[in-house]
Amino acid sequence: MIRILQNLARRWSELSLAVQFLVAGGFGLLAIMLVVGFWVTMQIRDGVIRNSAATTALYVDSVIAPLLPDLRKSEELSESVKQALDETLGQGALGKRLVSFRLWRRDGTVLYAKNAALIGRRFDLSDNLRSAFQGSVTAQLDTFDGNESEEQAVGVPLLEIYNPVREPWSGDVVAVTEFFEVAGDFKATLASALMSSWLIVAGTTLTAFLLLSGIVLRGSRTIDDQRGALRRQVSELQGLVAQNSALRHRVQRASRRATALNERYLRRIGADLHDGPAQLVALAALRMDSPVFSGDGHWGESRSTEVAMIRKTLEDAMREIRGICTGLVLPQIETAATTDILRLAVNEHERRTGTSVTLKLPGHLPEPGASEKISIYRFVQEGLNNAYRHGQGKDQVVRAEMKNGRLFVEVSDGGPGFDPARAEGLGLAGLRERVESIGGQFETLSGPQGTRLVISLSVEEQA
Repeated sequence: MIRILQNLARRWSELSLAVQFLVAGGFGLLAIMLVVGFWVTMQIRDGVIRNSAATTALYVDSVIAPLLPDLRKSEELSESVKQALDETLGQGALGKRLVSFRLWRRDGTVLYAKNAALIGRRFDLSDNLRSAFQGSVTAQLDTFDGNESEEQAVGVPLLEIYNPVREPWSGDVVAVTEFFEVAGDFKATLASALMSSWLIVAGTTLTAFLLLSGIVLRGSRTIDDQRGALRRQVSELQGLVAQNSALRHRVQRASRRATALNERYLRRIGADLHDGPAQLVALAALRMDSPVFSGDGHWGESRSTEVAMIRKTLEDAMREIRGICTGLVLPQIETAATTDILRLAVNEHERRTGTSVTLKLPGHLPEPGASEKISIYRFVQEGLNNAYRHGQGKDQVVRAEMKNGRLFVEVSDGGPGFDPARAEGLGLAGLRERVESIGGQFETLSGPQGTRLVISLSVEEQA
């Protein structure tokens, strides 16, 4: 039972406020309508019956009372009085409306009745008779006591009225007249009044319910819209938090890998300097210790040859040092346009390798920040180096374009390709870390038809 109630409570809480109001408010207003409707109709019914009874009783009293003797002194009616009552109650409009008539004495004796068999009989006083002897006019519609089977058998709506008969000079109640009036028209009028009251109560309740439902429905829709917007905002915020967390971890990983790559760069530069310029300078130093320079002056021709060899060795060393420095030192690209940066990287590669590169640029490219410009330059530089080493400089192409607010830069060649999972060297790995550290994406596509290196950056133009 508790589980059923819990399930009902859960399902109820899942309903919208509008539905909850329609259900709860509908039943509540229906109950109120029934209570108010029954109360109003009862008041109308009692009031109409009471007013009709008072009017009819006043009319009967004005006709019957003058015929009655002093009932304080006479315990029975004379034959002349009975005859006068018979003639009066059986003629005219009153005779047509009255089905039954009885005159009661205070002790419950029937002094007169249209049914002569009841005259002189004594009955227990009913509640209505007691109320009439206390001075109240009472009435009831189609309600019969145990001794009223004759009236009940008539088969038409009857209004039963109890009217006190008062003594003219003292106002004391000395008798009660009980009569049944045909109430067909009265009952139809009463039913119409009751139906009208029910329609008014139901219409008023329905109008109030519709007005309240409209207000609640509008409020519920506003709350649902705000709740949906809040849920979307919370979902978006959660997505942004998750994205920021992923980017933070990604930057941390990129920073750690960049540190390791810097160490590898330094080791490679050291190895390049040791294996190249340092060996050449050492060779030149050894040649300086040759007997050609330390002996007497008989080595003129050999000395000239040796000096030429030392000069060539030092020139080779300087050329290698400049090559290493050229790869490390960036040109002034912070203030250069994106298209100029791409042309600069392409021209430098063509000058250094003697190969040709096709450059494809749109009419306009955005001007990103300095970090993005450096990444673009290094990407094109290393991508063309990769195309020269692995693709022998065949069909080298550099292209740039804007798609959906992102800048795409691609370097491709027509070489034999390589396996990116195994052959991505130090330069490409460093580029990947550099691009991803600023929120970009790096993609390597290689196969027998050639290699494509693509980066995409979300750029905002700098003022």
